[in-house]
Amino acid sequence: MAESEAKITGNLNRIGRKLVVMSGKGGVGKTTVAVNLACGLAARGKKVGLMDVDIHGPNVPKMLGLEGQQFMTDGASIIPLDKDGLKVVSMAFALPDSDSAVIWRGPLKMQLISQFLGDVNWGDLDYLVIDLPPGTGDESLSIAQQIPGSEAIIVTTPQDVALLDSRKAVNFARQLNMPVLGMIENMSGLTCPHCGMNLELFKRGGGELASEEMGVSFLGSLPLDPGIVERSDAGRPFITSGSDSGAVEAFRRIIEKVEEV
Repeated sequence: MAESEAKITGNLNRIGRKLVVMSGKGGVGKTTVAVNLACGLAARGKKVGLMDVDIHGPNVPKMLGLEGQQFMTDGASIIPLDKDGLKVVSMAFALPDSDSAVIWRGPLKMQLISQFLGDVNWGDLDYLVIDLPPGTGDESLSIAQQIPGSEAIIVTTPQDVALLDSRKAVNFARQLNMPVLGMIENMSGLTCPHCGMNLELFKRGGGELASEEMGVSFLGSLPLDPGIVERSDAGRPFITSGSDSGAVEAFRRIIEKVEEV
């Protein structure tokens, strides 16, 4: 145990900021935010790692075009996969195929997270972006306890049911003394590609209002964009696609805010 803790401490000391992307519920686009945040920071010349801790639903490799890849080791540590300079670790790289189910209880999941933190050769990083599963269960608790100084980014959608859960995520972070960097409202309106009309499919502005009421920073809103879905399914993060869409511009502003804090 002491050796494991020493390895984790040694790795974390070589990492600048640790950004934990979380949500109170599933289906709000948390992984999309985590992947594009990591890729966007790397595209700006930062040394970035991306740790996929969604053990039961590891979707990061799909969004990065790394499906079917497996972990490599140098005999002493795990070598993260490289995606255009971004260092990536995911449970998916330890599974025989993408259809394999992970049927684990809490202790095994916490042990895996310890390995991701201590046994992976992360090297020197400016940022480590951590994609958590939805909710406030074992994985979230383990990350909060093992990574002192980590900062939470809460992802929500505008409708009331998502905002209820996002408030729980904020309170979870506060109870564990994890600073909340801010909240992002995803799926915030859709601009019709045919007529230009703005359609508020899931309302709009709920995330900003919740941020004000909870006393946390509002990092920005991301509109619905069919291009995000197409590029994510194709393993090409939209932030580095070269598109000048409203979603790309909105996300660039979010990254700028993250860097400025």
